[in-house]
Amino acid sequence: MASLPCMYRHRLIVRNKCVLPSLQKYVASSIEERSIALLAVRYQGSSASTGEADKDQDVEVKANESQHGVFNNFSELSKLRLSSLVVATTSAGFLAAGGPISWTTLTACSLGTAFCASSASTFNQVFEIERDRAMKRTSNRPLPRNAVSKENAILLGLATGGTGTATLALGTDAVTTALGFGNIALYAGLYTYLKPRSELNTWVGAIVGAIPPVMGWTAAGGSVTDAEALILGGTLFLWQFPHFFALSWMHRRDYARGGFEMVPCNDPTGNRTANLINRYTWYLSTIPLVATGLGITNSMFAVEGLAINAYALYVAKKFNEERSNGNARKVFLTSLWYLPCLMTLFILHSKTWRVDEEDYAIEDGPVYKYLQETINSVRNKGKELCIHEAQITKDEGGKDKCPVTLSRKVTSSALPSLENATAVTMDKK
Repeated sequence: MASLPCMYRHRLIVRNKCVLPSLQKYVASSIEERSIALLAVRYQGSSASTGEADKDQDVEVKANESQHGVFNNFSELSKLRLSSLVVATTSAGFLAAGGPISWTTLTACSLGTAFCASSASTFNQVFEIERDRAMKRTSNRPLPRNAVSKENAILLGLATGGTGTATLALGTDAVTTALGFGNIALYAGLYTYLKPRSELNTWVGAIVGAIPPVMGWTAAGGSVTDAEALILGGTLFLWQFPHFFALSWMHRRDYARGGFEMVPCNDPTGNRTANLINRYTWYLSTIPLVATGLGITNSMFAVEGLAINAYALYVAKKFNEERSNGNARKVFLTSLWYLPCLMTLFILHSKTWRVDEEDYAIEDGPVYKYLQETINSVRNKGKELCIHEAQITKDEGGKDKCPVTLSRKVTSSALPSLENATAVTMDKK
């Protein structure tokens, strides 16, 4: 380069300065690309041995999820929690009739009612897919999230409805079967139709909830016109208003999002909702008094019933004073333990179980005898602990002075005299 003229030497230096950096970048990028390619090949080689195992594990997990999902989908479509409540109230109605107990009939009645409730819930969700999808609390149900097809849900509703009706027909009687089948139509039909159209849907839904204990009573041999059946059905009918109005108040915005006509959705101040909760809680508190006054239960049911109703009225009053979700939740949670307590007390103090030991029949079986002895034992223990029985209801001579019992006795003793007087009058005419 030293022998070259100065002009050419300058040009070569400039050219080297431009070419060498570009050449260096090209070589570096080529080496980097080859290194990455080699690393990828090595990674693929190392993971090839475990790829099949991972694939098998993924298939197994998906299979487990599928099996678990089928049960969950069936549970959600059938609303198993609600169906469990229906079965419990049905069984309570059956046991309220006293003995002897036909366990076969009780089983058929409970299973048939459960299948009918499952069918009604499934058809209800079939008709409300889009509305459930719009609500947060129901958007994850099987039909809104497309976990179950509409056709399969309809098949499930038909299968459970047919099974429930057949079970009731074979194991109980025609009246109970008609009530079970009619309740499917009432819930999936009129109630579902009214939900987006009228606030009356809540009252129709309350009728649906009142029917299961009546089904239990009729399956045990009673009539729908019996006073006991009316008390049982009336209890469930009245109970549902504070229960559901409290629930719908907490989720009023969600119900409005789904387009449902619920009282709290149309009640921004909460005045109507609070008044309805208070009113029906007061109505409900009269059930123990009415049952005792009619001679269906003993006077202890009136006393103990008023005790638990006092707390129900207290939480209803708190919600009336402050219409918060917290107070509504207290009303709702109270309703959850209130119903089983009241139904248990009704059975415990029912006159149908007041049988002397010598009245046991051999054919009643040891289970029935044990159940009666248990109920009588609990009653006697309660009398020992109860101030009403120990202090209030007896005077110094040991005579009964309970106003509820006395009024019932006076009414009972007056009826024969009234009948005799009427008969004499008719004879004179």
